Amino acid sequence: MRIDKIALNGFRNYDFETAQFSPGTNVIFGENAQGKTNLLEAVYMLAAGRSFRTRFDRELIGFGCDRAEILADIVSHEREQTVRIVMRNGVRKQITVNAVKKTAGELAGTLTAVLFCPDDLNLIKEGAAARRRLMDNAISQIRPRYAEYLSQFNKFYESKTRILKDWREKPSLLDTVDEFSDGMCRASAQLIRYRASFAARLAEEAAPIHSEFSGAGERLDIEYTTVSSVKDPTASAKEIYYDLCDHMESHKRAELESGQCLSGAHKDDLVISINGKNARSFASQGQTRTAALSIKLAEREIYLDETGEYPILLLDDVLSELDTKRQEFVLNRIGGGQTLITCCEDEGISKRTGGKVLHVRGGRIV
Repeated sequence: MRIDKIALNGFRNYDFETAQFSPGTNVIFGENAQGKTNLLEAVYMLAAGRSFRTRFDRELIGFGCDRAEILADIVSHEREQTVRIVMRNGVRKQITVNAVKKTAGELAGTLTAVLFCPDDLNLIKEGAAARRRLMDNAISQIRPRYAEYLSQFNKFYESKTRILKDWREKPSLLDTVDEFSDGMCRASAQLIRYRASFAARLAEEAAPIHSEFSGAGERLDIEYTTVSSVKDPTASAKEIYYDLCDHMESHKRAELESGQCLSGAHKDDLVISINGKNARSFASQGQTRTAALSIKLAEREIYLDETGEYPILLLDDVLSELDTKRQEFVLNRIGGGQTLITCCEDEGISKRTGGKVLHVRGGRIV
């Protein structure tokens, strides 16, 4: 799985630029604010159908442009394909694969990518939302229906949240709260099943990577948690739905008093432990970074198991945040697939990896 060529037109700070990539490692270097991350963002959009930096497509359209376009020649499952994404102000973005229209959900699996950026190094210490985002981004690429369920859940959640905040001023809003509660339970049941399965796979793949990294001195455990009433998160969606309904009913009054949704998939988390201790509370910075690296590399292995091909690995200025030992560990494990690495200076990375070098300056590849 790889991208051979990409063309950007009006995307962020790229007026019109093309880049050709090596099927192995590609080192993209340049000073800050020149467009390195913008290039990785465009590649990520080809896999996920959306940006990892903003929810709003209008922010991707360059200053003074009426549209942004990404056009790429890719190879996936030994098939050459052309993916095109066009964004215009006030219009839903258009996605085509070989000139056939697709939704962002239908794009899933055409190309897969694992993104690792500096923020991911804080994955262990951050709040639960960061770990849910990890699951959502990963599962959406390998399970097309997941993105649909996630979208449904978010709509029900946002609507119910507005009701819980405003019902005192307008009591009639409560007439519809049960409808949104039921919708949240139905969508949550699906999300929970997918997340529980993914978390189990992640734990299985990450543990040996972390053990190798730590010289067999540390044990990494990952446990998926959801609302307390769900007896078995791997059960059928119907069973989980009834468990969630029970939890939501028992918290009905508390929700009205607090003005918050207290039941649903937005309560999910991954509890990460090192040698039996909660890493968020007790791990050192070095330990949490090692755990985060292990988790992202494990994500790559899951994609390989699911698709039979390595995903494109996107390392966005992350190596500069790592010490030499951790840099070498990452670089020694990226063989077998296409990798795009951004950095402010080449710093010998191209020599260490044998990678192709691309220099970005002011939205141009020079």
